[in-house]
Amino acid sequence: MDLRPFIEQTNLKPDLTASDVEVLIAEAKEIAYLGICIPPFWVKKAARDLSGSSVKLVTVIGFPNGYNHTDTKLKEIEVAINDGAKELDIVMNISSFKTGMPWTKIELAKCSKLIHDSECLMKTIIETSYLSDQEIKDASRICEDAGVDFVKTSTGFSGAGAKVEHIRLMRSVLSPETGIKASGGIKTREQALSMIESGANRLGTSSGKQLLTL
Repeated sequence: MDLRPFIEQTNLKPDLTASDVEVLIAEAKEIAYLGICIPPFWVKKAARDLSGSSVKLVTVIGFPNGYNHTDTKLKEIEVAINDGAKELDIVMNISSFKTGMPWTKIELAKCSKLIHDSECLMKTIIETSYLSDQEIKDASRICEDAGVDFVKTSTGFSGAGAKVEHIRLMRSVLSPETGIKASGGIKTREQALSMIESGANRLGTSSGKQLLTL
């Protein structure tokens, strides 16, 4: 299987430099990854450097903890889209979700409307390592009900990343129209294939070249 159409090559490290972004973009163009995922600060530069390329430009919102005010997230979305982002990975308000507040879905629906009105795609990071199996299913349903395009496993900053069993739980409650992005700790081709076989449609990874190695 050719994994390139699944890979969002990612670098969200705090010490990311302009040179790192340039290397990431050059690699993505050369190998033909589906996209790159970078911090919001570098979106405008990346949009210029990717001009004319088919590589999708992805950034993160409310990252990495998700407990920002909704208005802050909406402003982040506006800025990111104006800078050139085409896909936005929003960290769900896990604090609100754990409290049982309906605001979790309301916030996601607000984000979804803004993003889709701009003809962009929305992914929601539910941070599976903080959730029980039942909470993973409940959070996935909330995301789908709010109109997200993809539900994503992890930020990669919580100490645990994507797990096959969590992908299966998510897929068990999501419709085929809602995608799953497995992200966090995917380092080998075998891991990547197991995620896809379990129901993932996208792979967020910093190890794209390794995933392509037989």
